[in-house]
Amino acid sequence: MIEGWTYKKAGVNVDLANTTVEKIKNLVKSTRRSEVIADIGGFSGIFCMGETGKNRPCLVASTDGVGTKLKIAIHLGIHDSIGIDLVAMCVNDILCTGAEPWFFLDYFACGKLRSEILEKVISGVVKGCQLAGCALLGGETAEMPGMYQDNDYDLAGFVVGSVLEKRIIDGRNIQKGDGVIALASSGLHSNGFSLVRKVLDWNHVQYDHVIGDLDLAQELLMPTRIYVKSILKLLQEVPVRGIAHITGGGVVENVPRILPQHHGILLFKNEIHIPEIFSFIQKIGKIPETEMWRTFNMGIGMIIIVEKSEVDKTLNLLTKNGENAYLIGEVVSEQEGVKWSE
Repeated sequence: MIEGWTYKKAGVNVDLANTTVEKIKNLVKSTRRSEVIADIGGFSGIFCMGETGKNRPCLVASTDGVGTKLKIAIHLGIHDSIGIDLVAMCVNDILCTGAEPWFFLDYFACGKLRSEILEKVISGVVKGCQLAGCALLGGETAEMPGMYQDNDYDLAGFVVGSVLEKRIIDGRNIQKGDGVIALASSGLHSNGFSLVRKVLDWNHVQYDHVIGDLDLAQELLMPTRIYVKSILKLLQEVPVRGIAHITGGGVVENVPRILPQHHGILLFKNEIHIPEIFSFIQKIGKIPETEMWRTFNMGIGMIIIVEKSEVDKTLNLLTKNGENAYLIGEVVSEQEGVKWSE
């Protein structure tokens, strides 16, 4: 998967060779039309229709999968929630532009088609679409017995939404002193599972073990939270300046994607609420803290940046709409990336 021209492998970020990056960029540029207004590397693509003007409608699209979280779902035989993850990964991405998702399509590929598994997977996709308020327009089911083992399957999703050009959120208005607000995740979401599986396997921990207060099966397969309805309501009342979906790369790599040049964020480390599952994985895997923050969301599913004077109103509205939201930092200038403050 390429996100911002970085390949995610086994929970570790491996930068693509510069020559490969340039080749891919040039290939993409060769298809570009005048209606395309977003470069590769953002959370989603933007295609504006009609005559140039701030009131023209723009289509916003994204595609994604759920990675090796599927391996755990298949191993445990629990298939009815993984479809929620699939929808969430796509709709949360286009939400970063301020777009409302319109419709979704799925792709299901397997070694041997088993109707009972397919029905459960699609039921999760339907639930995810309901939570996001978008239509499941259709999909593709492929049986490929030479590509996948009998019990294996893979998923991909595609979402299209829209936003008026004048309402696109692209981070360009972010300024020094703006508030950085975290929306709590529902756990691991759908990133870092190659590393999670290795850590558990190395320590001979079964995916369905209960360790203290941690029910691993429940924690590992907790569906990715869908933030669409609460954030769309917020956008009706607050001029949000930036939104980042915290996926692979964590806060450290995803928030800088929306910041203007020469801006960074100062995070109040002690204010961040880290769920127990992350501490458990770090402890048994002996994973350095820096690697944890670059691989996992660490309890933060989305980041919202607003003007300092709008912070209290934003927190109140998000809480009213069912989110666990809290202030975790501020935007700083003359420094790029993420800096930590105790």
